[in-house]
Amino acid sequence: MNKYEKKKFSIAKTENIMPAHTLSTLSPLAKALLMRHVLRPQRTLTGLGLAMTMGMVTQVQAQEWNLNIPAQPLDKALQVFAEQANVQLLYNPGDVQGLRSTAISGRYGLDQSIHLLLQGTGVRYQITGNTLTLQVPASTDTMELSSVTISGKAPGSITEGTGSYTTGSTSSSARLNLKPQETPQSVTVLTRQRMEDQKLDDLADALDAATGISVKPLVYGGDAPQIFSRGSTINNFQIDGVPTASSMANYLQATAMYDRIEIVRGATGIMSGLGKPSATINMVRKRPTFDPQASITAEAGNWDRYGTGVDVSGPLTESGNIRGRLVADYKHQHGWTDNYEQERMSLYGISELDLSEDTLLTVGFSHLTKDTDSQAAIFPMIYSNGEKIDIGPSNNDTPRWAYYDHELSSVFASVEHKFASGWSFKTELSHSRYRYESLYSTVSGSINQSTGVGGRLLAPHWLNTTEQNNLDTYVTGPFSLFGREHELIGGVTLTQIHAYGDNYTMTPGTYLIPNIFTWADDTPKPSYLKTGESDRHEHQYSAYLNSRFHLTDSTSLLVGGRLTDWKNNNDSLTFSSGNTTKARSRETGIFTPYFGLVHALDETWSLYGSYTKIFQPQDPLVSQYVTSPAPEEGTSIEAGIKAVFNEERLNASMSLFQTKQDNLAIWSNTINGYELFNNTTTEGVELELAGQLAQDWNFSSGYVYSVTRNDENERIMTRAPRHNFKVFTTYRLPDALNKFTVGGGVNWESKTGDNLKVIEQGSYALVNLLGRYDINEHLSLSLNVNNLLDKEYSFAGTRGTFGPPRNFMTSLKYTY
Repeated sequence: MNKYEKKKFSIAKTENIMPAHTLSTLSPLAKALLMRHVLRPQRTLTGLGLAMTMGMVTQVQAQEWNLNIPAQPLDKALQVFAEQANVQLLYNPGDVQGLRSTAISGRYGLDQSIHLLLQGTGVRYQITGNTLTLQVPASTDTMELSSVTISGKAPGSITEGTGSYTTGSTSSSARLNLKPQETPQSVTVLTRQRMEDQKLDDLADALDAATGISVKPLVYGGDAPQIFSRGSTINNFQIDGVPTASSMANYLQATAMYDRIEIVRGATGIMSGLGKPSATINMVRKRPTFDPQASITAEAGNWDRYGTGVDVSGPLTESGNIRGRLVADYKHQHGWTDNYEQERMSLYGISELDLSEDTLLTVGFSHLTKDTDSQAAIFPMIYSNGEKIDIGPSNNDTPRWAYYDHELSSVFASVEHKFASGWSFKTELSHSRYRYESLYSTVSGSINQSTGVGGRLLAPHWLNTTEQNNLDTYVTGPFSLFGREHELIGGVTLTQIHAYGDNYTMTPGTYLIPNIFTWADDTPKPSYLKTGESDRHEHQYSAYLNSRFHLTDSTSLLVGGRLTDWKNNNDSLTFSSGNTTKARSRETGIFTPYFGLVHALDETWSLYGSYTKIFQPQDPLVSQYVTSPAPEEGTSIEAGIKAVFNEERLNASMSLFQTKQDNLAIWSNTINGYELFNNTTTEGVELELAGQLAQDWNFSSGYVYSVTRNDENERIMTRAPRHNFKVFTTYRLPDALNKFTVGGGVNWESKTGDNLKVIEQGSYALVNLLGRYDINEHLSLSLNVNNLLDKEYSFAGTRGTFGPPRNFMTSLKYTY
């Protein structure tokens, strides 16, 4: 007898349940009253009650019905389905708690309709005669293990198939599974539906659409953007809660591999130990599904862009104890400059194996490549006399010989086990490798306005490989104290990073550019000499403990801390001298405390506050400009109010925050290098509303005010905007037009740049639109238009680059 049969048997043996044929003779109202007041769910061997939703049973498998069921909590959707389809359903209420259904609108048969309703929930079903029984295998992602579940896999957290712009729980703030209103920090979740609606294909695109995040290209590498939040660049990235170093080029990550992206703004010392007070980005992988499903996509857009993708998932054995998923995505595209061409490919595979009813083995891999020819250049923005250079996006050409190629691969394996006591254990081992090679080209120098001369070729040649090994282990579970039940999580994270590469310099020469406006066509490819090698080893070992105490029915206290040891060995060999430069940095016993308090005013509103410390060794790039820079240190506090509406389908929050930092490294165009600032203060406010406003109406909006000042009260970090507002919404039209979905949004930010007015970028707004038509229940056609008004904007500095002009993409998606 397999585990599904065991669970079904235990339900069938439950005592004091009225026979199904008796219930089926009652009216819907009588059955509802009987369910609520008479058939009190009994306790089974699993400690869960049994619920029944029933209707008349008459040839249900051969019939079709006109159904109109919006996305909503799954238990309510099942009741509506039973009434509209007039069928009998048997299910366990604990299995569907916190889950959400997929919207259904149209004429369907029984098997097809229940398949669509349960899509993405992990719940399986079985049709026996006139009875439909829902089944949740013991190790499914959506199974409620106890009051504390495996971190990141709590009921209601999975967003795929829900059609929602929010989620039921997250674990990226304190690693405990918490509802948004229970989390004492600002949290934004980019769901699967949101990423598909806006075609947010990589992490940089996704973050650019998120509340409180600003994405700007680097001064010396437009392919690698700077990502800001709360006055600091973001360097805390995670995949399924496990840290991945910022040197692993996480902005390359393809969102096709992920169910959702959780963004916790502010410092998250309990999660990462070291880190900046900006935000933590946690990418949560797609999981294999218990039901077979597949999707195929194709897309084409202006600038000769096209792509295709496939996503296949389901059980690999008849019993479903082994499940797998494979995701592949390919894109080939040109751009708004003459020479630009890019090819991207991503491949992701994951398998789950139920070693027992309580033990799950997961193995997987990912592989991404991104090869770019002649990417848009960082370009001089002002002449030698201080006047702005009259250029636009189409002038950002680079020579055809320029390129920037990336390759990012990883393998991972984890074991999860649930104990009878309600405690859970998980350990994950992963290895990642990032390799890039670049011949980047741009123009430096002082340009004469009359002649266009004065430019000099700047074309660094980079070749580097970074490897990261992670071991992440933790236990989590409930415990009782003073008559109340609380939760605890504790674990260790071991990280090793090895980065090595070759150093090149251009062979001696003049490399002057005769004319700035024709340099992309006139400049020959330089030659290079290999001048040295670099080798860096970084080690970070940390242990953490975090607990949520339920002080009262409405007040909870989160208390935790992480202890970290860190060291970095950097060796550089120079061929000309034969000398090896050795740099050693080490920090031991770094303790990062975390405190969070949440008080629920009622079922809708809650107040919260949090405090943590900051400790972050300087990036190796900063060490190239500042000798032995001291680590960045400080404190971060936050307070706010949160609310849930529309039966927890809509989340709202407002937060106030303040961060104090020493040794804050900021790029200066004046000295063409980094400066360190002490006694800096970042203050601001954030407001966000995300979820479902009404049936078939998704909405996401956020406003952020953030400013960073030095000890003389002067504004610094002016590359990030002071004000930032983003909104995006979609609406499925009603009645006869319900095959159409329309949507749109605006991204607005205030002026940015440095203190020289001539190279500031004024405030601007980008308008984006979406239109989708469901050709049938399996096939849909979408059109996305970005920068509808063709706004010209740049990422300003003495040298900068332009954002994309108006563009569109059409997409065709087939799902089964």
